[in-house]
Amino acid sequence: MYKIILLIDFAEEYSKSLLKGISAYSREHGPWIFCRMPLYHRETMGLDGILKWALEWGADGIVGQLYNDEDIFRIVKSGLPIIAQDFKERFKEIPNITGAYRETGQMAADYFLKKGFQHFAFYGFSDIVWSRERAEGFEERIAASGHAVEYFEHRKARSSELWYYKPSSLSQWLKSLPKPVALLACDDNQGQHITEACRLAGFRIPEEVAVLGVDNDVMLCELSDPPLSSIALDVEKGGYDAAKLLHQMIRDGKIEAYDIVVKPTQIITRHSTDIYATNDTCIATSLKYIHQNADRNLQVDEVVKQVPLSRRALEKRFLAITGYPVYKYIFNLRIQKFTQKLLDTDMSIFEIALDMGLTDSKNIARQFRQVKGCTPIEYRKRYLAGK
Repeated sequence: MYKIILLIDFAEEYSKSLLKGISAYSREHGPWIFCRMPLYHRETMGLDGILKWALEWGADGIVGQLYNDEDIFRIVKSGLPIIAQDFKERFKEIPNITGAYRETGQMAADYFLKKGFQHFAFYGFSDIVWSRERAEGFEERIAASGHAVEYFEHRKARSSELWYYKPSSLSQWLKSLPKPVALLACDDNQGQHITEACRLAGFRIPEEVAVLGVDNDVMLCELSDPPLSSIALDVEKGGYDAAKLLHQMIRDGKIEAYDIVVKPTQIITRHSTDIYATNDTCIATSLKYIHQNADRNLQVDEVVKQVPLSRRALEKRFLAITGYPVYKYIFNLRIQKFTQKLLDTDMSIFEIALDMGLTDSKNIARQFRQVKGCTPIEYRKRYLAGK
């Protein structure tokens, strides 16, 4: 049985999901023995103390958050196989558990652009890789659409600074942004900072500031006022793949290492982004009604009754503003809600259809395949593989 040291922040939901993936691999190919070593041990024992203890314990490998090059060289010199969670920057000397950060930023940009926003902002820090590259992907896609991104201290933060909540300067920045604005926070922690600052400053979410986080830390997202939308990541699969790589490194000796890349899966829409940006009152009313009733079998005629327009007039204005006919917008939103339930619950396809007020589960499954290119069961297996 291999002995593995986990030098990870166990309070973070991201790290807990990594551990689930590592544990799943251990059950299949072990069992392994784990020493969960919280990061505060770094302060009490020091890195040399941890290495000394690891060698005395007979540790076979380490998965952990490492902060600087000095740490890496000392651990590499010890001969212990190690995979680093890229807490600050990626390491060149050893494999990293990293992420498709630019892809995540691009996904956020596409999400906001489809909602009709023309003003964009990013809240994060420039000298941590996962924040910086999410910002780069976000800005790249926004710039390609002809718009700009505003940053809060993004390019000013020093690597020695802790990122902390500064209400006065943050509130001033939020006040300076043109409204409505679509704001991507580098993670859910910072997203909650934004929702709290907006509440204190009197900005309406999502009408004036639509806020999107990353990680889909459900506890943080639900604690936010209002609940925070977030980009879900395939972290458990990352943990599983990392354990598989570590197993190879231990078993076969030094191999050609590679990074484990955690991919974004979908955007979980909660109240903080559940809006379409438009100054057209009738279209705004229509969209609000559609989003409030997306979990049932909503029909176009019901939407028409909400506004003082004929069906033809509404359809014309709706298409001009959103780029979709009303029925197609409802269809896309229904598929989005279906996908979210598919990955977030254990319900069968039939049960999900009933939960959404749909009587024909075969029809929604067929529609899903048209959009996603695979059946709902195949989609669920693909994203839950290794968990």
